[in-house]
Amino acid sequence: MKIVDAQVHIWAANTPERPWPARAEPHRAPLGKEELLAEMDKAGVDGVVIVPPSWEGDRNDVALDATASHPDRFCIMGRLDPDAPGARDQIADWRKQKGMMGMRFTFHTEVLRKPLLDGRFDWVWGEMEKAGIPAMVLFHHEYMHLADKVAERYPGLRLVLDHLGLKSAKDISEETNFATLDKVLALARRPNVAAKVSAMPCYAADKTYPFRSVHPHIRRVFDAFGPRRTFWGTDWSRLPCTYRQGVTMFTEEMPWLKGQDLEWVMGRGICDWIGWRI
Repeated sequence: MKIVDAQVHIWAANTPERPWPARAEPHRAPLGKEELLAEMDKAGVDGVVIVPPSWEGDRNDVALDATASHPDRFCIMGRLDPDAPGARDQIADWRKQKGMMGMRFTFHTEVLRKPLLDGRFDWVWGEMEKAGIPAMVLFHHEYMHLADKVAERYPGLRLVLDHLGLKSAKDISEETNFATLDKVLALARRPNVAAKVSAMPCYAADKTYPFRSVHPHIRRVFDAFGPRRTFWGTDWSRLPCTYRQGVTMFTEEMPWLKGQDLEWVMGRGICDWIGWRI
């Protein structure tokens, strides 16, 4: 069984030559491809979908460098600034970039939501649909109806709902975070929508492995979306456990998840969804 992580960040330092935007958290130390590869090997992870982090801005250079040197281990869901000059022209050739499988958009802060709410993103979805480019999107539950509208209007656009739309566990309890999970499950009726059960240990009320408090929530997502549209991921850089435990939480601690269903959830599904041949 190939194990493919649907989300990991890597990034470079915030320097005058390569500055992060003002919204960034400046305390983050750089995390590169070689460190990630070492951890993947220890954890038994075959491949990773690199998702460039929002704090670096809308740039993909670190991820593109990683895929250029390790195309058998990395692919990218890259970032696009819809307001940037030439943004519309970039979409047609997006997947010609080595390792670039799709795009990722985050709408989890007021600053990042603004282009979505004021309509500046409206043109992007249609262009992506025409170009056959899938998207990973981070909407919180109170905005999940907007993701539903996008999925309905553009049925040929494949969407992945990141982290089940959950908020940072620093700001909200597990009970409150998952109380509105139905807003995510409702989108399972859209065949062009999948769900990423990523970073699940980060949202658990019980802070120790195997984080059993979130297992029932994962099962609800699996029952709604099915094995082919439920994607395991870790968001490794913020896991409250080892990378290997991020894997075995799914492969060893959920007896109901087995056989081909397990294969789909642990990597086959995300590769099929975004078209990555690993």
